[in-house]
Amino acid sequence: MPMLLSLFLSLKMKAESASLLEFQWFNEDFYSLIFRLAVNLTAMTILIRLLYYPKTKRKDYLFTYYLIGTITFLICFGLKKLDIDTGMGLGLFAIFGILRYRTDAIEIKEMTYLFMIIGISVINSLASNKISIAEMALMNFTLIAITFGLEYLWLLKHETRKTVVYERIDLITPDKYEEMKADLEKRIGLKINRFEVGKIDFLRDIAQVMIFYYDSDQKLSDYNDHMDSNSI
Repeated sequence: MPMLLSLFLSLKMKAESASLLEFQWFNEDFYSLIFRLAVNLTAMTILIRLLYYPKTKRKDYLFTYYLIGTITFLICFGLKKLDIDTGMGLGLFAIFGILRYRTDAIEIKEMTYLFMIIGISVINSLASNKISIAEMALMNFTLIAITFGLEYLWLLKHETRKTVVYERIDLITPDKYEEMKADLEKRIGLKINRFEVGKIDFLRDIAQVMIFYYDSDQKLSDYNDHMDSNSI
């Protein structure tokens, strides 16, 4: 009897250890992952590379949007299989989305694109059997179409702004507005639409100036990539 009990315990321990090492190498969700990932990458490419980048020329955000969108999609797809509450998952992604940008100034347009990329990745990864492929395609198409309309049809001119440090504070008075505008245009080589004078330091004779210009009014090439804050 003790020998049978010992043999039973030994077999039980082997079975438990084997179950810990066993995992499923492949299932039908693999095909779903490939299809959804392809749809998500296509939608992100249209939004980021074809709609956003030609307007802004910001390569740093191009890199960020692709990676955040992809990791959001993959994490959501994984959480879906673990039956985790969607509200909690979205809350985690909201925290994930804002942590990096709390210490770095980010314009409202870039933040909107970030929210769109996260949102469309969540939609494409969490769509269940109750949502047809046609409905998922319509969601993606609607977001892309609205973005295209705002960027290229209704808002034909995209106004870009840059902050510069200006040392000729003798020109910051309202009566010398046109003279200061001409001096700024001559120095930075841009056709300025308008400008605003910010913080003024009379001890160092400098002032922060926010300049606004239209991308369509001049050829910028890679100008926006490195001119985040220049001194003139």
